[in-house]
Amino acid sequence: METPICPSCGCSLVRLGITQEKAISFFYQEKRYWFCCDGCLELFKNNPEQCLNETSDLVVCPVCLAEKPIKATVELIVNKTVFNFCRCPYCLDVFKQDQEYYIKRLAWQTDYKGIFGEQEGCCKPN
Repeated sequence: METPICPSCGCSLVRLGITQEKAISFFYQEKRYWFCCDGCLELFKNNPEQCLNETSDLVVCPVCLAEKPIKATVELIVNKTVFNFCRCPYCLDVFKQDQEYYIKRLAWQTDYKGIFGEQEGCCKPN
């Protein structure tokens, strides 16, 4: 499942609590990418291929929102969609209790405030 990951720093925008309205988007080679801050966008513009190569195999655990290389995850298929989880069995158990919420949160469809809550967060995206 697609979830917004900053291609410069590899952070999950959902984990940071950066909404689609606050995220910075940029088109590169006809694809839209989402960034957590202006600094990451500038880093990307300076060397987009390097950034994409470094973050291309990252996925986000739907429960703890940890960014992991795909080879270091466990897959679960729900309604023909593949979800990748960190290897913690707790995350799989929690996900199964409320799949709809975690699927929506991962796809930017909830009002999740992120790990910083109402604070500004690690970046200032606008």
